Amino acid sequence: MKIAIVGYGKMGHIIENSAKNFGHEVVATVDIIAKDATNLVPQGDYDAVAKAVKESGAEGVIEFSHPSSVMGNLNALIPLGIPVVIGTTGWNDKHAEVNELASKCNGVAMTSANFSIGVNMLYKIIEEAAKLVSQFDEYDASVSEIHHNQKADSPSGTAIDIAKHLLANYPKKDTIVTDPFHQRPKANELHVASMRVGSVPGTHTVYFDSNADTIEITHRARSREGFANGAVHALERLTEYVNNGKLAKGRLYKMEDLF
Repeated sequence: MKIAIVGYGKMGHIIENSAKNFGHEVVATVDIIAKDATNLVPQGDYDAVAKAVKESGAEGVIEFSHPSSVMGNLNALIPLGIPVVIGTTGWNDKHAEVNELASKCNGVAMTSANFSIGVNMLYKIIEEAAKLVSQFDEYDASVSEIHHNQKADSPSGTAIDIAKHLLANYPKKDTIVTDPFHQRPKANELHVASMRVGSVPGTHTVYFDSNADTIEITHRARSREGFANGAVHALERLTEYVNNGKLAKGRLYKMEDLF
């Protein structure tokens, strides 16, 4: 498969290696800063991004840029009609807008807060744990996450997704709070706390706490390769499912639609 990578920072380079290891050809790398990208484009010139991808002959795109650039990139890339996998986070409030764009131009894209296969298994584990723990009133719950100090958004998209999976199965909580508390939290509030330090690839923990004990469920990434491998697998499956009719064009899909 011929793949274009839009956003050629640390993750873009790792994705390129993963794609090549899986037997794919990376036909374009597009960035506004990286001097080793095959296509260095001016900041904000999204037509140049689309042109670089189109002229490369890419059959699919993996977008892993920055929250400030992602919407411009998607508005340029999705109308090309080839599958787009979006690894950039920090744009949850725009999902409906991107879904509408895909519908209008018959494009297809998929997004995930975290492409790690382990994290997607974690979601299922949390759902089952929340159902069990919610039967006992003495337990409270919270979520925390730690990432490297280069991460641009906080809290992580994965932490928010974890919180949503928990809320869907934990009736005592119905509101996510990401800001610091300056008063006692209300019983219905689920606190999602963040820390940025060093070069931590990503650690996410769910806490169920009572007077008697604490239950912790943690996913700890060892490297960014797991995210990159997952993104390449996602593009493979998205392309396959669109080609065989299992998924239709005109939509923004999520990881659970593919795995």
